[in-house]
Amino acid sequence: MPGFTEKNEVFLETPFGAPSDAYIVGKLAGRDVAFLPRHGRGHRISPSELNFRANIYGMKMLGVERIISLSAVGSLKEAHKPTEFVLPDQFFDRTMGRVSTFFGNGLVAHVSMAHPVCSGLAGQVKSAADGAGITAKLGGTYLCMEGPAFSTVAESNVYRSWGMDVIGMTNLQEAKLAREAEICYTTVAMVTDYDCWHPDHEAVTVEQIIQVLHTNADNAAKLVASAVGALPVDASCKCRSALKNAIITDRSTVPAETRAKLELIVGKYLG
Repeated sequence: MPGFTEKNEVFLETPFGAPSDAYIVGKLAGRDVAFLPRHGRGHRISPSELNFRANIYGMKMLGVERIISLSAVGSLKEAHKPTEFVLPDQFFDRTMGRVSTFFGNGLVAHVSMAHPVCSGLAGQVKSAADGAGITAKLGGTYLCMEGPAFSTVAESNVYRSWGMDVIGMTNLQEAKLAREAEICYTTVAMVTDYDCWHPDHEAVTVEQIIQVLHTNADNAAKLVASAVGALPVDASCKCRSALKNAIITDRSTVPAETRAKLELIVGKYLG
């Protein structure tokens, strides 16, 4: 990424295992940033195999306060064209039993996911996109499917009838875990193609898809650099206190092992 300097690889081991890869930490637009290749370098980890908990916990270990998540998606509406970006404000879960919480083992917490992304962060990313001349639409629903196979035409048409905007395989679990970790989170859904519902779907060539991927990657680099540079130093939003009223377990009954495992996330609330 142009402008990303002072780069250093940081390998972490979390209580939930190893993240997808080393975190690349450094400076971007004068800010401390950390980048994690979600699927590992070489794209070797399937969506269903991702250790979402380790990935987000590692971000927390590094002191990350905001996550801008970049994700390739299919479009479920004619209005969302390839090379355009969507900044969803809702998610719909079609995955099959993925682990998407840090809690359990004697400690229960129920965070609010009514509004699953940080509206302040999403708005700042939208402003950055506008300033960089990148088409990014604020709002919409990201349907998170299991994968790794893509949808059938029947499934795609059902999702369209539900009013879904884009379809992907990763971001809902990240949003849930980021909320539990009290990290602001937003998704930049980069449209690569129309899902299989579109009448021209079969006519798309590999060369066209690669060109879209390159265009999206270039625009993503510009967007992230612009957004990071414009972010306020301090964020005052409900994300930073998402667990304040979420823990329902009697503190005196929390197992010592669980308390130690989640100290980084819940220590300030357990006393």
